[in-house]
Amino acid sequence: MSRWISFLIAIAIGAGLSLFYGWVLNPVDYVDTSLDTLRIDYKTDYILMVAESYSGDGDLQLATRRMASLGDDLPAEMILEAIKFAERAGYADADLQTLRMLQEALQTPNLSQETQVP
Repeated sequence: MSRWISFLIAIAIGAGLSLFYGWVLNPVDYVDTSLDTLRIDYKTDYILMVAESYSGDGDLQLATRRMASLGDDLPAEMILEAIKFAERAGYADADLQTLRMLQEALQTPNLSQETQVP
């Protein structure tokens, strides 16, 4: 029984020292980072949220501005990359359809913003 007590004490001391080191001596330094540093899975989730927002309000300019925060790539290219990842990762069909809807909206010229010549 004494071996088990020694073992548990050693585990507790090790856990305590590691928590002390991580929280007090060398804590994580948080810095402001931009969205373009996200991994592809998080970028895909962000693009899906933008697509869901677009499907709710229909504001393509707002969706484009939100996509611009992900980097310098064209929004249509980012959505295509997100769709490819979502297909590989097994996203739901409804989510894939929402992403494709935003992609089609970005590729379709917006006739309401064109100037009409009499």
